[in-house]
Amino acid sequence: MRIESTNVYVGPNLFARFPVIRHIIDLGELEHWPTTRLGDAFIEPLLEALPGLHEHGCSYKEPGGFVRRMREDEGTWLGHVMEHVAIELQVVAGSDVTFGRTRSIDGQPGYYNMVFQYKDATVGREAGKLALALIGSLLPDELKFDGAPGDDWSFKEERDHFIRFAQRREFGPSTASLVKAAEARDIPWLRLNQYSLVQFGHGRYQQRIQATTTGRTSNIAVELAGDKEETNEILRDLGLPVPKQMLVRNAPDAVRAAERIGYPVVLKPLSGNHGRGVAINLRTPEEVEVGFQKAAEHGRTIVVESYIEGFDHRLLVIDGKLVAAAKRVPGHVVGDGKHTIEELVNIVNEDPRRGVGHEKVLTRLEFDHQAERLLAKLGYDRSTVPAKDEVVYLRSTANLSTGGTAIDVTDIIHPDNREMAIRSIKAIGLDIGGVDFLTRDISESYRDAGGGICEVNAGPGFRMHVAPSEGTPRDVAGPVIDMLFPAGTPSRIPIAAVTGTNGKTTTSRMLAHILKMSGKTVGLTSTDGVYIDGKLSVSGDMTGPVSAQMILRDPSVDAAVMETARGGMLRSGLGFQECNVTACLNVSADHLGLRGIDTIEQLAEVKRIPVEIAKDAVVLNADDPLCLQMADHTDAGRISYVTMNPAHPLVKRHIRAGGQAFVLEQGMNGHMITIYDNETHTPLVWTHLIPATIEG
Repeated sequence: MRIESTNVYVGPNLFARFPVIRHIIDLGELEHWPTTRLGDAFIEPLLEALPGLHEHGCSYKEPGGFVRRMREDEGTWLGHVMEHVAIELQVVAGSDVTFGRTRSIDGQPGYYNMVFQYKDATVGREAGKLALALIGSLLPDELKFDGAPGDDWSFKEERDHFIRFAQRREFGPSTASLVKAAEARDIPWLRLNQYSLVQFGHGRYQQRIQATTTGRTSNIAVELAGDKEETNEILRDLGLPVPKQMLVRNAPDAVRAAERIGYPVVLKPLSGNHGRGVAINLRTPEEVEVGFQKAAEHGRTIVVESYIEGFDHRLLVIDGKLVAAAKRVPGHVVGDGKHTIEELVNIVNEDPRRGVGHEKVLTRLEFDHQAERLLAKLGYDRSTVPAKDEVVYLRSTANLSTGGTAIDVTDIIHPDNREMAIRSIKAIGLDIGGVDFLTRDISESYRDAGGGICEVNAGPGFRMHVAPSEGTPRDVAGPVIDMLFPAGTPSRIPIAAVTGTNGKTTTSRMLAHILKMSGKTVGLTSTDGVYIDGKLSVSGDMTGPVSAQMILRDPSVDAAVMETARGGMLRSGLGFQECNVTACLNVSADHLGLRGIDTIEQLAEVKRIPVEIAKDAVVLNADDPLCLQMADHTDAGRISYVTMNPAHPLVKRHIRAGGQAFVLEQGMNGHMITIYDNETHTPLVWTHLIPATIEG
């Protein structure tokens, strides 16, 4: 059993209207070994390795359907099993994928088209490889194929390695929430790198984000927010509540600053984030010296500031409005009178919501110097068994990235505190900002309860608001998308796709020229290159998804014409999820024999892909029966037929039914196009074209 070839489809394709991976699988000798013949010796370990397979419905469309397929009648073949395993591995790693399909290839016994959905192409390919390895590891020795794992192979270890790999590739919670909000508003998006740089919208309408920093975020504001001294001074000058603060660069100066400010104090790096190097509630010179050494690991200049009693709150402001507030609690365990602190940490870390860093909505608790110091203050160590309901803190700061939890308090925040947060973010100049505010009670005004702003954050994390540990989740991504794309603002440029066997390039260039003459900056993909506003940008055959995405990423383009050839569609699918209009010129036998397309009917099915995703209109050659049949496979708002036959019976019926048609007639002085009106059913426009115009 082996993977013969692989195709990664980035958009609509022959198998689905979304990204999928296609493996051609050669089962070899295993073609004679369906799951019922392999028996429970294969099926049971497979289900033990991936219990989620019990939920796969398969063709039965209900949980347990796939397991039923493996056990009933003649069973199913291992290509189909591999499809389900590849899907489940991605689900285990956090990808929401469900689609798969495996079909035998006619005339090639033992060969199968195995197709499955993916969210990240690299993760999907790794899932396919691990699925093949798992199947190989479960086969009896006499059926093991070349490359199958040996007895020392551990699926559990490989699975965990795959999950960590996948999570590194996944969007973080903040970026993922923004992408989801864009999809809910039908705004297209493109991932621009392997991390969190994302483009929303196409062409001239695009907006970019990186995590929660937008293309509109002021660089000066980001610099100010990163400079704790400058932030403190700006806010203090506006009468906003901030702690006393001094900057130092060595431990003795830190001690002197603490004595001038007055104990207790807080030490933190001047340019730091995620609570790294922060030490709070320091009450002695010795504690200050230790705190300085830890802070100095994250920056040369250290802030010493007065310690404010109270709970840590993150107040999120977007586009001048407070949209969410969360009370943050430092990482901790709660005693039960039975388990040690180390055992309690392990129990807390079993929560499936906890992961490494920002990969999940909560972060795993870890023992480090800060945890050991806090335990030592209590006279505890890892082996201590806390009393029932005793809260033992392992962190002095409440950052989620160090294991903290969040409680939503948006509904109870006092109006004065709300206004204070909005003023603070405006003062720094951020479009999206987080205010870290310490107070004993967020429902009381800071003027009465006291409190202070300890930090202003550019690019604040959203996960504490999107998925709080307690309280109501908040849609904080929606206001960002609404800020970038106010109601009525376009996000898509018009896209025209031109397909067929012959004449695509000429038609595409003519259409691009017409659009350019109407004042548009046109992006054109064709078999001789990519053109931007009539100028060649990249030469060569550029009719696939890579060239399409060049056009959609270009911020100068406000209309796109995509010549769409069968090679790119068969190799990688389309580079756009939908288009406004598609024209299919013809389908002929010129291009058969590529990638399993051996009949003209199969070729027509490929050419039909852009027709199926057209939203507004489809233009079809009514004199080509294969083009004509494509009308049954589109949801476009309008179908327009083009014919050389004024008496074409179907075209005449189409016009009488309210449709549109173009009739091209050849006369002595050239060609005449008649456009038939879809209301009066009478000729509306006569346009004479001399032969030279057609050729040009």
